[in-house]
Amino acid sequence: MPELPEVEVVRQGLERHILQSKVVDVDVLNPRSIRRHIPGATDFAGRLRGRTLTAIRRRGKFLWLVLNDEDALLAHLGMSGQLLVQPGDAPDELHLRIRFRLADGRELRFVDQRTFGAMAISEGGAILPDELSHVAPDPFEAGYDAGAVVEDLRSRRTNVKRALLDQSLISGVGNIYADEALWEAKLHYARPTETLRRTEAHRVLDAVRGVMTAALAAGGTSFDALYVDVDGGSGYFARSLQAYGREGEPCTRCGTPIRRDRFMNRSSFTCPRCQPRPRRPHW
Repeated sequence: MPELPEVEVVRQGLERHILQSKVVDVDVLNPRSIRRHIPGATDFAGRLRGRTLTAIRRRGKFLWLVLNDEDALLAHLGMSGQLLVQPGDAPDELHLRIRFRLADGRELRFVDQRTFGAMAISEGGAILPDELSHVAPDPFEAGYDAGAVVEDLRSRRTNVKRALLDQSLISGVGNIYADEALWEAKLHYARPTETLRRTEAHRVLDAVRGVMTAALAAGGTSFDALYVDVDGGSGYFARSLQAYGREGEPCTRCGTPIRRDRFMNRSSFTCPRCQPRPRRPHW
């Protein structure tokens, strides 16, 4: 699933290409892609016709396109969602779900192979949609308070990776960047949060921001053709990963083979030497 850097790359691309564009028509080709917009496809299209996209905003893994400085078109890419800006005469993509026809003849296309992504209109959601009120600020927001997050992290009774994946603590972090940040901070994913020193908690949160900054500079992480930017291009941060997906490969810091463990129906990748398992693991 795209994490903060991948979604931010898409946001920046939309801002470059379609900011101040006017929507003249909308085709909903698969109603599942607007399942969160309860009034349905006709209402969805009607509310968008004639609206201008005045800002493109993001919190964590969520995007929203501001409509006439008032409402918002909220988007979650799910596992395979893509927002592509295409010429109006370009062939339709195989998994095209929603087409937004723009006044200049171009189209914004929501393509989603697995249809886990969704779009909806949030009334009055220009600044922050109500649907995202439970999502914590991410490390790149002005309202992000690292000190408060450190105290919240240390007060929890869980393991550090599970805490990083909790979008009510810090948003935008998924499996890839949690593993990368923990490798950078030299902490094992099973380390109990209540045993973290403040310096360790700050270190891992600084590492989260650091690895995401590096990923943004590389256009995000692409493992297959499902994650692309608005021009259809792939990100290259996969070449810089230190832990995630590197089972059996030598740690670039100490040479020990990277280990893969099962974790929350997914995988965690660690260096057994740099990130020793805690004596009292907390599951």
